Amino acid sequence: MVQLLLTSAGIKNASIHEALVGLLGKPVAESNAVYAMPSGAGTVWGLGRASTPMCELGWKSLGVLALSALPGMDEQQWVPMVRQTDALLVGGGDALYLCHWMRQSGLADLLPSLHQAVYVGVSAGSMVLTPSIGDDFVRWRPPSGGDRTLGLVGFSIFPHLDDPKFPENSMACAEQWAASMPQPGYLIDDQTAIKVTDGGVDVVTEGHWKLVAP
Repeated sequence: MVQLLLTSAGIKNASIHEALVGLLGKPVAESNAVYAMPSGAGTVWGLGRASTPMCELGWKSLGVLALSALPGMDEQQWVPMVRQTDALLVGGGDALYLCHWMRQSGLADLLPSLHQAVYVGVSAGSMVLTPSIGDDFVRWRPPSGGDRTLGLVGFSIFPHLDDPKFPENSMACAEQWAASMPQPGYLIDDQTAIKVTDGGVDVVTEGHWKLVAP
């Protein structure tokens, strides 16, 4: 399976940056990246988020993939680009809306076969790989309903823990969310990331986090 670096707010510190370089196996400046977002409207929002460093790291090249445009395209126009990239960057927003377009575009089906790529998620881009996000994070609801996401990992993620911009993201609220989830939940602040490889799950942090069993 693709290697994963699931962050709350991007490559925020030296430890997370070191983990990214380790997964890439080479410097960022020698690596190609593709940034995926649900629609073209997300381009400006996603690429301009200096508070969540990901696209601004000095990649050798950076392509943009608008997921909502892919269903009507020949796969040969975009699948080779994704297969050849060193890093697939997926930003934040609405996790269920992102999940919907990852499925509709075919990117979700492609992910398990990207053995050479590193998937770098920010906030919703990390949450979308979990089995479910919990009702607290549901904004847009897909036609099928529910809070189910892609399920590529066996745990859920509560991002932006104790972020002053989100007073509802206190540790007490996060623990209450975790208690309602059917799988383990990682509660992570913006200085923390979860690294997932064939060897298992590791937490990379210069901040604070907590793992809560269901």
